[in-house]
Amino acid sequence: MTDVMTDVMTIALLLLLLAGLLFWLAQALRQPTGIPWVRVVGSDTGGGRTFDHPLFARSIGLTGKPDYVLEKRGVCFPVEVKPGREATSPYESDVMQVAAYCLLLEATTGHSPPYGLLRYARITFRIPYTPAVRDRVLSVLEAMRADLTREPCARSHTNPSRCRSCGFVAICEESLISQ
Repeated sequence: MTDVMTDVMTIALLLLLLAGLLFWLAQALRQPTGIPWVRVVGSDTGGGRTFDHPLFARSIGLTGKPDYVLEKRGVCFPVEVKPGREATSPYESDVMQVAAYCLLLEATTGHSPPYGLLRYARITFRIPYTPAVRDRVLSVLEAMRADLTREPCARSHTNPSRCRSCGFVAICEESLISQ
């Protein structure tokens, strides 16, 4: 009986050590991402907790789904992942996208997130969500709505690869690539 007990204790100790090693490895792999190890409330990436529906703010006519919504100490914040982006500072359009998700979270939860996270291929940016950023998002939305009523504008570049990745390439009369 003692040999069986010793074997069980040895196996239990080995499993405990293995669990500790795996936890340490997971922490070591996650640390460089800049994404905190917190609860995932929602995801639009196809795995885990997916959103039942997009976030929607009727009062400003805005809807969207961040890649992730994380919760830390009762506060939710959005995470947008751009794995193909290589940059040392965030693009303004990406900052506005994260700020718009912060605005959506504020409208749907009643609480303003202090920040959102923007993950590029090798770096994570913390995008503060301040009253000034909120006002800037609202101004951009207003300008975008005004642009919807304007006449179509001319192509603003000479780069065929931009045309190739454009969502309007199939209907654009000025496209630099043939369909």
